[in-house]
Amino acid sequence: MTAHRIFAWSPSAIVFDCDGTLMDTERHWQEARTITFQAFGLKPPPGFADRAKGVHYTDCGALMAEETGKPDLVEELTDKLLHTFTALVDEDPVTMPGAAALVRMAARHRPLAVASNCPREMVEACLDRAGLLGCFGHVVVAGDGVRPKPEPDVYSVAARLCGVPPKEALAVEDSLTGMESARRAGLRVIGLGPRPPGPEADRADLWVAALTDRELMAWARSRIGP
Repeated sequence: MTAHRIFAWSPSAIVFDCDGTLMDTERHWQEARTITFQAFGLKPPPGFADRAKGVHYTDCGALMAEETGKPDLVEELTDKLLHTFTALVDEDPVTMPGAAALVRMAARHRPLAVASNCPREMVEACLDRAGLLGCFGHVVVAGDGVRPKPEPDVYSVAARLCGVPPKEALAVEDSLTGMESARRAGLRVIGLGPRPPGPEADRADLWVAALTDRELMAWARSRIGP
């Protein structure tokens, strides 16, 4: 158990994932994938949702084409996926339980950043509509030489922009892809969601079911600020 790496420590900066961590958008991605498959008369392969979670949308479009044997549809699937997801988020932007309270409290005491595989305009629009965008000094997304998760780039850049070494920064993530990215960058990691069995659990130092977790909030108040 590595939870002591979180509870006995005070981070100098915190970097949050967006989809599924701050914003309740993972359900929108799932619905967008389903709608996109249906629009092209395709059937989602078994287990596809798990493999697609946290994957950059362009890579997801390519994966959809590959796993359905339609390599000629990569561009069309990707465009349809992004357009559908954007429409769904516009209709229903919702924060994850506890996210707003934790972010607003932490922003008073530490530099904060977002590291996401989604397009910048989408991340910023979601956070703005949730009233959280002003809490973050930096929003880092893939592109312009910054590779998407699971590569470490978005977290490495986010820590640097916050002015701290990666080892002094905390990542908050809900996907194994994102946790791998943060760990490879050298950050300590809080994993959001059920603790998985086997070695995948080692991608996070601490697992919490939700950001409303009492022990987590008690730690945040004592180690980050009241």
